[in-house]
Amino acid sequence: MSTIIEPLRGVHDILPSQIALWQFLERTTREVFAAYGYEEFRVPIIEQTQLFKRSIGDFTDIVEKEMFSFIDRGEDHITLRPEATAGIARAVISNGLLRAGRLRLWCMGPMFRRERPQAGRFRQFHQIDAEAFGFEGPDIDAEMILLSARLLRRLGLTDVKLHVNSLGTPQSRAGYRERLIAYFSAYEADLDEDSRRRLHGNPLRILDSKHPTTQRIVAGAPHLGDSLDAESAAHFETLCGHLRAAGIEYHVDRRLVRGLDYYTRTVFEWITDSLGSQSTVCAGGRYDGLVGQLGGAATPGIGWAMGQERIVMLLEKIGRSAGADVPHVYFVASGERAERAAFQLAERLRDDWPGMRLLCNLGGGNFKAQFKRADKAGALYAIVLGDDELARGTAALKDLRGGQAQEECALERLSGRLGDLLGLKASNTG
Repeated sequence: MSTIIEPLRGVHDILPSQIALWQFLERTTREVFAAYGYEEFRVPIIEQTQLFKRSIGDFTDIVEKEMFSFIDRGEDHITLRPEATAGIARAVISNGLLRAGRLRLWCMGPMFRRERPQAGRFRQFHQIDAEAFGFEGPDIDAEMILLSARLLRRLGLTDVKLHVNSLGTPQSRAGYRERLIAYFSAYEADLDEDSRRRLHGNPLRILDSKHPTTQRIVAGAPHLGDSLDAESAAHFETLCGHLRAAGIEYHVDRRLVRGLDYYTRTVFEWITDSLGSQSTVCAGGRYDGLVGQLGGAATPGIGWAMGQERIVMLLEKIGRSAGADVPHVYFVASGERAERAAFQLAERLRDDWPGMRLLCNLGGGNFKAQFKRADKAGALYAIVLGDDELARGTAALKDLRGGQAQEECALERLSGRLGDLLGLKASNTG
């Protein structure tokens, strides 16, 4: 007997029973982005490894430990994308889109990181991603946060809290970085291994450590807000004013940093207490130097990413039902002539009513077995056609979910009768 091939560690299948919530999330996402004038954008899953090293940073966990990278037969160094922003920035540069000025873009799809799998954290995961280029002021920061807030509200997710901070400019952050190195160096022996490794490469990431001993040390560390330049401080205060005016509750978290080196000024996260340690469901910030860093003209940018798996987990926790796409009609046919005719009739009905979900019975079976399948499928109505009905030019219509009596309908009237019962919109394609 052949051994069953199991899925790779850290990846997962999305089953038909789960897909309704995913489709609800994706459908709602498209509607919300359209309301704000954001255009869909699609970029490759694979990119040159150098793209992520140059943008994310050599001393980040992603580049150091988590990227799926390989050398292909042409000796190219290739990486499965661990996040979307760098690829989108590369794409707007290489396609000359920045010449058009300001851009509002979004995308959706799989990302890949070699992480330790746990609930809410996978090696292949999916993100919704929003990006804007060419906007300098804090008003776009506010719009980005309002957009994410509206999406979460539309999904029915209210148990989330907004944390915001400002990282300042790279120049002001450099002085803060030196203060952090001096502070943490005095406690170097007590830091956890990852924090000691980050000490001279990316000390800001120590602020995000979950190690208990390191967290106690972090509590006494210098505050980033004390090192902000005046322009960044004014930018942040204006953003907070926009949020207050819009009625968005927020918490200024001076320990909030992001794990990618390209962030500047505004950073934010939506967090929840409902998913254990994987508390962040949406996060982002400004990256005003990224486009120039990748070879394009200096262009301000801002974006966020939302983890689809975590959102679906939250939807399941609140008992959100998206409504599975059950069949409108199940075609029950018995008899050689009737089965052939059912195929032809089903195609005509699909032509007449593009919105109709019609499931044909396949593989034979008596009427009892076929009705059992129709019930399991959740169909609303059954069309019943046997050789006797076919000879009379009729079919039976059976209400499987309500109390309507079964009726006999002439085949030439069947399409119209179904349209009336289901309230469907007729095809205008002729």
